[in-house]
Amino acid sequence: MTAIETKTLGQRVKELRRAAGMSQSDLAATMSRSESWVSQVERGVQPVERLSVLQGLADALNVPVRELGLDAAPTEEAEPEEQSRSNDLDGLRVALTGHPALGSLFQQPPTEPAPSLADFRQQVGEAWTLVHASSYAALSDHLAKLLPRIEAAVRHAPAAERTELHALRAKAYQVAAASFTRQDQADAAWVAADRALQAAELAGQPLEVVASLFRMAHAFMRQQHMEQAEQAANSAAAVMAPRTEVPTCPPEELSLFGAMNLVLAVINAREGNRGRTHEHIDRARGIAARLGGDRNDYDTEFGPTNVEIHAVSTAVELGDAGLALEVAQHVDASGLSPERQSRFLLDVARAHAQRRHVGEATAALLEAEAQAPEQIHDHHLARELIRDLVQLSEPRVPESLRTLAERSAVI
Repeated sequence: MTAIETKTLGQRVKELRRAAGMSQSDLAATMSRSESWVSQVERGVQPVERLSVLQGLADALNVPVRELGLDAAPTEEAEPEEQSRSNDLDGLRVALTGHPALGSLFQQPPTEPAPSLADFRQQVGEAWTLVHASSYAALSDHLAKLLPRIEAAVRHAPAAERTELHALRAKAYQVAAASFTRQDQADAAWVAADRALQAAELAGQPLEVVASLFRMAHAFMRQQHMEQAEQAANSAAAVMAPRTEVPTCPPEELSLFGAMNLVLAVINAREGNRGRTHEHIDRARGIAARLGGDRNDYDTEFGPTNVEIHAVSTAVELGDAGLALEVAQHVDASGLSPERQSRFLLDVARAHAQRRHVGEATAALLEAEAQAPEQIHDHHLARELIRDLVQLSEPRVPESLRTLAERSAVI
């Protein structure tokens, strides 16, 4: 079976889209996909391996399938080696669909031996490593295999192992929620976060429940459902606040409370509430000072550095470019994950753009691209910023900015 040759398809889709006077966002909306998915198809990063998706492209472009100029017909089912090339999270969405282990309800035995607890721990850890590196192609394949295995295992394992399996299951779904949010698939992120929350409660891990609410709040923010995001974050913060006042409060609990305050800071910044934004940033700073250093409890990367990164981000959201750049001068994000470093540099670029500093904004974006290319090529904020910078600098667009825009399929 032969999959579509993606470079040829990408070029043809771009030509037909432009001929139809459509933007990437127009085509994405017509297909109920994200703009980043369209960008990946046009760049040849995202293969189209199903006839139904190809037909959807043709319909959205209002042309017959043959107009896409393919020499070989796609197949409904791609070969396994081709599936691993996919750069979106479609495989993971499928794994998330329906009951996670329906056969177990009918006493059907697992089709393969379950990995050991040690293996599951390693696989969940690998999933977090992939999401922090913004390696979504590998992550989708990894989680699409891991989630069904852990769902089956938790229903057939000895009673003594089930508590830890539920906790690992919660962590795995949190990875899925985080990755869906970052890939603009907030509906799936909500489902994954809800499953994480249920698994955490079954594990008897209240802090994992809070971590799941942290992921859920991010999913709601991405959907622009700020009231729901604030409810998810506040429900956890209200319970945790009196507990964190105790001098002996565990650092893991302090980290989660601090991370929730950063979520609330972002929510209030996006709603233009300056006073409450600074209130939550200041509270997070105090918690980070108590911790005394950067940590990564529950994969939140909370600590003094991440607080200042959020201080930059919220200042940008509030339009305070001067404050954002002043704070950014004192931030050393080199100890955080590539995803966090890249996102920080994206916010620095956004602050420079607010001041119409095209050169400085472009330099920050290029540095961010070196850290996490997929995030800069596909994140909606990065793509909007690149587009704005190109328009701002026309008719003399700097070569470095033009080539970045071309790599991101923005122009």
